[in-house]
This record gives sequence, structure tokens and C-alpha cells, in this order.
Amino acid sequence: MLAILGGIGAALAWAGTTLFAAQATRYVDSWSLLATVMTVGLAIALPAALISGVPHHVRGSSLGWLFASGSGNVAGLLLTYRALRIGKIGVVAPITSTEGAVAAVLAVIAGEHLAGGKATALVVVAAGIALAAHTRNSDPEIRRSDARAALLAAAAAFSFGLSLYSTGRVGQALGVAWAALPPRVVGVTVIAVPLLVMRRWHIVRAALPFAVAGGIFEVLGFVSYAFGARHGLAIAAVLASQFAALSAVAGYLLYGERLTRLQVLGIGAIVAGVSLLSAVHG
Repeated sequence: MLAILGGIGAALAWAGTTLFAAQATRYVDSWSLLATVMTVGLAIALPAALISGVPHHVRGSSLGWLFASGSGNVAGLLLTYRALRIGKIGVVAPITSTEGAVAAVLAVIAGEHLAGGKATALVVVAAGIALAAHTRNSDPEIRRSDARAALLAAAAAFSFGLSLYSTGRVGQALGVAWAALPPRVVGVTVIAVPLLVMRRWHIVRAALPFAVAGGIFEVLGFVSYAFGARHGLAIAAVLASQFAALSAVAGYLLYGERLTRLQVLGIGAIVAGVSLLSAVHG
């Protein structure tokens, strides 16, 4: 049950992050947005990690997972922000949400066992995600933009999938607070500091509230996911991908983005899969 709660909490937080990012990309470039989000996240994650205490035994493998977690998340966010600049939330979010399926596959490859009912539920959720990613438009320019956004989102999904799996391993080895720290450290070191030195970090007043909120929700999502992954990495990873359905619905309600019948069917499949997974797990 804790794995389910952690995954759903991450989905809610990351849906908020997606919506804030979509709004912020209207005002600033992707690099500056990422630098701001990571800086805000580091200001939250670092004190929490220090309060929780420095782990006494940090193995070489843990350092590797820390680096993979951080670099995968940073790359995924940058790709997602670029995709949101040219594509719809309803297209980008469902594709990036396949990160959960990627992480779940990695978990199974690494030896995590899934009972038949759980595996079936994960397949239903994954199928729903694939349907939610389907889009159609009569305007060729919009189709091209959506196609480019879809490619960027797919690349983001692979990066996020590696990060999710690595985060789960970090959370199991070093604790939840330390699992949220690596992406912020990598992001500030590799993105924010160089942009600041080169004077290319531009953040306007209109984008600042969305960037700050995005940084906060990103950390909350990471913490919730890491907590859930300690009790079931594959389950938490796939449930966290529900942020796609939530984002698609919010995009329709807030920005008037239209959903195709297949997308609606996909969202329904995701909900059904989550219900099945909860019943089997309970």
C-alpha cells in the first residue's frame, strides 16, 4: 500500500510541475527555466538531506546510482521543457510518463518479482499511456510541431526512466531525503552555475512564480516516489506515470487542448489499471 501511495503522490506533484513548466516556457528559454527550477529544488533538498544525517556507509555503487539519478533527471527535464515550448501538454506528458514503464522494466531485469495480477495491471497502465500519447490534427504545421515534441518527449522518457530506477536504488540505500538531492546538485553545477557565469541565465518576473512552484513540486514528487520505491520500485514507478493523465485533463480544462477519443480511452485504461493494481496489492 505504501508503494501505491508514494507513486500516486509523485503523480500529483509531477502533474503540477508539468503545468507550471508549460506556463513558464511561454516567457523564458528552457535552459534558464531548468536553472531556476534546480536552484529552488537544491535550496529545499539540501537542508532536508543534512537534517536527515549523512549516511555512514556510502558504497561505490551508491555513488554511481546518485550520478545516474541526477544526470538522468536533469536531461529529462531539459528535453521536456523544450518539448513543451513547441507541443501540447496532452502530447508531451503522456509520452514522458512512459518513464515509469522504463523504470519498471529495469526493476524486473534487476530481479524484482511481480505476481501475475500486478504484472497485468502494469501492462494495462502502460497500454493506457500509449493510447494517451496518440494525437491527430488537420493542420500540417501543428502535426510537425507535435511530432518534434513527441520525439523530444520520447528521449525525455528514457532519461527519466533511468533516473527513476536510480532514484529508487538511492532511496533504498541512502534514504528518501538523499534520493531527492542528486538531480538538484547536478542541475545547479552543470546548468545554473555556467549560465550565471556566462550571464545567460534570464528569468523574467512573469515566469518566476511558475519556475519556483515547479522546483518545489519537482522535489515533492521525487520524495514521494523515493518513499514509495522503498516498498516496491516497479509499482511506484508506473503509478507515478499517472501524471500524464492528470496533465492531459488539466491541459484540456485550463488551456482548451482537445483530447482525441483514443487519448480519452488511454486515460480510462490508466485509471482501470491503477484500480486493479490497488486491489491486487491490497
